[in-house]
Amino acid sequence: MKLLRFAAALAALASITATPAPAAESNTIRIGRQPGLVYLQAIIMEEKKLVEKHATALGLPNVKVEYSIITSGGVMTEAILSDSIDVAITGISNLLLVWGKTNGQIKSIAGMAGVPFRMLTRNPNVKSIKDFGPDDRIAVPTIRASMQAMMMGMALEQAFGPGQHGRLDSNQVQIGHPEAMAALLNPNHEINTHFSIPPFQDIAMKSPLVHSVLVSTDVLGGAATISNCWGKQNFVDANPVKVKAFIAAVDEASDMVAKDPKRAAEIYINVTKEKITVDELVDIIKQPGAVFSSTPVRYMLWADYMHRIGMIKQKPASWKDFSFPVIHDRAGS
Repeated sequence: MKLLRFAAALAALASITATPAPAAESNTIRIGRQPGLVYLQAIIMEEKKLVEKHATALGLPNVKVEYSIITSGGVMTEAILSDSIDVAITGISNLLLVWGKTNGQIKSIAGMAGVPFRMLTRNPNVKSIKDFGPDDRIAVPTIRASMQAMMMGMALEQAFGPGQHGRLDSNQVQIGHPEAMAALLNPNHEINTHFSIPPFQDIAMKSPLVHSVLVSTDVLGGAATISNCWGKQNFVDANPVKVKAFIAAVDEASDMVAKDPKRAAEIYINVTKEKITVDELVDIIKQPGAVFSSTPVRYMLWADYMHRIGMIKQKPASWKDFSFPVIHDRAGS
């Protein structure tokens, strides 16, 4: 049902051109994010009230920021299309899908993070992505459209050849990461595989039942932005101060992650209550291939792949085509 609502919402918005902007900038901004470490800056922003801080500095005091946690990128897209939130923080694949369906009326406001993702299984017979059978059930946040589904498709093409990206589509089950981790660790649950993210993958790998099938950086050939922040053209046009404050908040939170990863880890654990130590989380934050920055890193990796397999019709010439001009001065890729 969620996928049907998502498709209907996209179809309804596809015909929309620019919507007239309100006359005055409002004092509220509603932000949605998913759970996981690739949303670390958003958690820091909420806890330290960074958007409010920067909005005040830019001459817009008393801004009210509302945060919500939405476990699926597809449902996040529904929330943007229905005007339930103003800014979505989720995987870039969801952005590219809706960018293509709305003739560019939705674009990236800023990058956020990318860390190595692991595909985990408790099936002892699965040693590589070639070994999955029809009875294996693989948890992903959004079937076929999530970042995990994108990386799975890339890995399948690397293993079986071009055009084989959809071999495991029927194995995918849509479920949020916290619930997927619990299912993976339950030997009686039908979901026996989870394409996970930190810290859920790191918690799950403490179990002797679980082993890693692949890591995303091997599939991608290195680091890349995975989570990003995006919204509608009419929101960005109508709220220039809040958008600048939002980007400044991402920058400040990213700076904290770089300069004081221990404090960033403490904030994350205090908010999420996830069962991982501060030192363990610091090691994850500092691992090779981790990116925490509003500046996009290898955005075009996803755009090129999604265009090639037919998920988006138009091929962007650069990352700037699906990003708002507010970040065009960044040295993105």
